[in-house]
Amino acid sequence: MNDNELLYVLALQHVAKIGDITAKKLIAHCGSAEAVFKEKKQNLLKIDGIGSIVISDLFARTHLKAAEKELQFIKDENIFCHYFTAETYPEKLKHCIDSPVLLFQSGNMNLKQQRIISIVGARKVTTNGIAFCEKLVEQLAVFNPVIVSGFAYGTDITAQKAAMKHNLQTIGCLAHGLNQVYPKTHKKYIAEVEKNGGFFTDFWSSDTFDRNNFLKRNRIIAGISQATIVIESAEKGGSLVTADIANSYNRDVFAVPGRVTDSQSIGCNNLIKHQKAHMLSTPLDVPYILNWELEDSKKQTVQKQLFVELDDQEKVIYNFLKDIEKEQLDVIALRCNLPTFKVAGLLLNMELKGVVRPLPGKLFEVI
Repeated sequence: MNDNELLYVLALQHVAKIGDITAKKLIAHCGSAEAVFKEKKQNLLKIDGIGSIVISDLFARTHLKAAEKELQFIKDENIFCHYFTAETYPEKLKHCIDSPVLLFQSGNMNLKQQRIISIVGARKVTTNGIAFCEKLVEQLAVFNPVIVSGFAYGTDITAQKAAMKHNLQTIGCLAHGLNQVYPKTHKKYIAEVEKNGGFFTDFWSSDTFDRNNFLKRNRIIAGISQATIVIESAEKGGSLVTADIANSYNRDVFAVPGRVTDSQSIGCNNLIKHQKAHMLSTPLDVPYILNWELEDSKKQTVQKQLFVELDDQEKVIYNFLKDIEKEQLDVIALRCNLPTFKVAGLLLNMELKGVVRPLPGKLFEVI
């Protein structure tokens, strides 16, 4: 996208009554953002859903003046802009109706053909939540996923620090422009995150910081990800909003269960109870449900790293499969008197140890 095209897209973004959905509709009808501003008002009013109130302020000069200022900031700070029709625009986000017309990026990312998951949760995360989050990222590291979060206190920064510890890409989705840092105490992580991934936002440098921005930011967290994982949440919270958005995008959602008496588990338990999320009892539930496969070379490496003696439950499954040759997951769970979700995790762990392998039709056999 050249500077002139970017200027008019920014100007369209600046119009208060035109959101991302309407902006895309106008651009699609007129052919470009510049063409929208050069189209006659009466022709714009013929577009389905476009009324006089929506475009009442469209032709004010203030929009181009503001766009010129923001464009200069973008150039001065070497910010990369992803236009919603460009090849560089995150693939999964393209399929979200309310995705940003422009997505601003700092850092060094590679999202092509990557497994991308978001990890969110309470800002006041418990020690158990922190431990599970760190264990989750550690065990998923062999699959080389991109870890997305909101760069906030608690769960967010725990997930992103764990990603960097294991040399994984991590993306922070911000609720403000790239000229700001929130929370300020996380400024010390900026350089390392940009080295291992970077930041996304659709807010301008001139946007006033507002807590309502977090809700808008959450659609990017959910939209760029294959799945959203909620570590902990109170009965209400931004993490649950992200989960709801992910569900509306038809994406997988996982929630870590907790005791019914724990306030920070109420949100997760409710997601599971209302069938809005898979119950995440072990990190290996994620690759199993998302059907992630390890490369053969990596499997061999992982087998060497993780091979230990089978625990009691794994031995039960191993002995059953050894006698019957191959069987479906649900039957294995029934015959071995174990919960299906537990067997799913055990089988994946056994696969990493090199003792079983999956077959088409959710069958498993001993190697």
